Amino acid sequence: MYTLGIDIGSTTSKCVIVKDGKDIIASSIVIAGTGTEGPNQAREEVLKNAGLKQEDLKYVVVTGYGRTIYTDADAEISELSCHALGVKHIFPDVRTIIDIGGQDAKVLSLNEKGNMVNFLMNDKCAAGTGRFLDAMAGILQLDINDLEIKASEATNPAKISNTCTVFAESEVISQLAAGVELNNLVAGICSSVASRVASLAKRIGIREKVCMSGGVARNGGVRSALSKELGVEIFYSPFAQLMGALGAALAAYNKVN
Repeated sequence: MYTLGIDIGSTTSKCVIVKDGKDIIASSIVIAGTGTEGPNQAREEVLKNAGLKQEDLKYVVVTGYGRTIYTDADAEISELSCHALGVKHIFPDVRTIIDIGGQDAKVLSLNEKGNMVNFLMNDKCAAGTGRFLDAMAGILQLDINDLEIKASEATNPAKISNTCTVFAESEVISQLAAGVELNNLVAGICSSVASRVASLAKRIGIREKVCMSGGVARNGGVRSALSKELGVEIFYSPFAQLMGALGAALAAYNKVN
């Protein structure tokens, strides 16, 4: 039995197909999110990758920022529940999930059974989100994927003190003009994101094992800085950006059963 999970974010659309509630058959990521053709493109792509047709799917669950306006699914489920399900599938013994997406950051606390028992979310400010990193990369004229490499080469990370994205942009420009090395500036930007998210995580309480999910989890500079901020090892899967879609596909299987 094949089930499909669709995670519609603010900037990307992700799909995962799961067989019999266990095996990941195919996935897709399209850089176009809510209000675009991204979800449909991702759906077509994942079916092609799996060698399946629409009628082969038993059940479809949609999650994420744009789930309420997507009509071509059997059910919609909160991204909180889906990330918990997805991470639990990859890391069964995780107790804390830190999910940094394009527009928000969430910290989930799981019990011994892998069920979510508490969460905190920051969706009021861009600082500490993927949008902040995108803005900073734009100012520095870097590809977002270059931030991890630059941060790893830093010798003296810069201090980014402003918590507002707009003021932080001005601060970064001023530090550039003052001759701060690019590598140190990038490391400071990653540390700034980690600091914002760490304060959220400390409020809910950190229980190991700790895992990052979401698109920003791919950034090793942020992962490393967050690990230092919290004093714990941060586990990560290359599948991190697809955790929500994976959880939705697993939830679809559970609903059928």
